[in-house]
Amino acid sequence: MEDLSLHILDIAENSIRAGATFIEIDLAEDVEKDLLQITVKDNGAGMDPELVEKATDPFVTSRTTRRVGLGLPLLKQAAEETGGELRISSEPGKGTEVVATFKESHIDRRPLGDMAATLAALITGNPDMDVAYRSRLREQEVEIDTRSIRRALDGAMGVNDPAVIRLIRDLFEKREG
Repeated sequence: MEDLSLHILDIAENSIRAGATFIEIDLAEDVEKDLLQITVKDNGAGMDPELVEKATDPFVTSRTTRRVGLGLPLLKQAAEETGGELRISSEPGKGTEVVATFKESHIDRRPLGDMAATLAALITGNPDMDVAYRSRLREQEVEIDTRSIRRALDGAMGVNDPAVIRLIRDLFEKREG
């Protein structure tokens, strides 16, 4: 995967397959420590400790359609290439949290990529699921929460309506562009 937003999308898709109805995505930059931290947390089925231990093995996957799962192993590699790390915590019935840290200035740190497109894909493809996104990057903060959007729309249209998705994309362009 060429950028970090694709890793985030992959983790979110894992969450959806695990039955998550709510996904939190948090991106935080610590300039003083030269770190970028990505956290993806869900309320899905969760994993037992044995599966958590094996989750970054490319030949271990819960999917029945193929025998390899490269998403988490590739994210772990991307983090470690910069001097960072990948941590996974999970509990059956309570969900999973994936935290990846990267040395921000490292030459091998992959670009963040198009988070607006990642969120648009998640929301458009999963209109009944809720997503809370927060980023604090380059002294800019962006927060999007589909629960708030739903309340504001009050049933007038769905969160996956093209007009809503355009507004979300516009928010990114104004804040992160």
